[in-house]
Amino acid sequence: MNPHADHWPPIATRAAREGAAAALRIENRRTTLSSRVLSVAAWLPATIVYAVMLLGVSFLLTVLGPHTHDVAVREMSTNLHNLAHGHIVTLVGSAFLSDGGHVLFWLPGLVCLLALGELIWRSRGLVVAFALGHIGATLVVAAWLTTALKAGWLPMSLARATDVGMSYGAVCVLGALTASIPSRWRPVWIGWWLGNAVAAALSADFTAVGHVIALLLGIALSFRLRSISQWTLLHSALLVVGSAFGYMVLCGPAGPAPTAGAAGALIAVVAAWILRSRDGAPETLTGQPGFVPQPAQS
Repeated sequence: MNPHADHWPPIATRAAREGAAAALRIENRRTTLSSRVLSVAAWLPATIVYAVMLLGVSFLLTVLGPHTHDVAVREMSTNLHNLAHGHIVTLVGSAFLSDGGHVLFWLPGLVCLLALGELIWRSRGLVVAFALGHIGATLVVAAWLTTALKAGWLPMSLARATDVGMSYGAVCVLGALTASIPSRWRPVWIGWWLGNAVAAALSADFTAVGHVIALLLGIALSFRLRSISQWTLLHSALLVVGSAFGYMVLCGPAGPAPTAGAAGALIAVVAAWILRSRDGAPETLTGQPGFVPQPAQS
């Protein structure tokens, strides 16, 4: 073969090498993507498993038809009728059903919220926070409803009301982020969410009351969980999306205006300022120049 020919190496050989190089690049990209996916799965196992189960249950009930969906919602509702008949399994099963919009509409927001919690507290902390909100708020609401129904404050039809979904657990996770919020912004964070939650509870049903309870449980739990002091861009992005999702859960698209949250934030800031002023008063007094305790004169 003449090395001085117009094409060296031959066109076929060159094309084969270019094809092999392209295939190698594609394989490298695929390997890199797979490693990143595995890395994310290693950091967020609880979030991923729960999201996959939500999708699986939603797909299965869609395939089986609306009648099966209605039966599942009725049997898994954590209402007083089911709880009074010993259907304790509803405390777990209700977290995997939805009686609202399609799961694909709200799942990305939920995943961002849960992922942020799992990055901060690890899987165990996330499960504890979610379970405390989902089960704890459900039981508190059930106790309150029992009292209200016996006293005649509410209609007896609420004993069989539909109550499924992940909202209590999600709101508790939102509240459990409190300790990780920088201290100077923490009063604003607490006041904003409590203001919105209470405003929604005043104009809605018992589910909104459960959201207030779940939020309070999360805030209390937050100081028992791990917290972070340095927020990365990933943490901040997850917080923004997760907070938007949390607001929709608490208030809904037709809920109260955010003025309630703003008012709550303002009240919390003023209260925090007053508390700091009181705590600093003795220290300021003793720190004044010339203030030296004198022995008693005989």
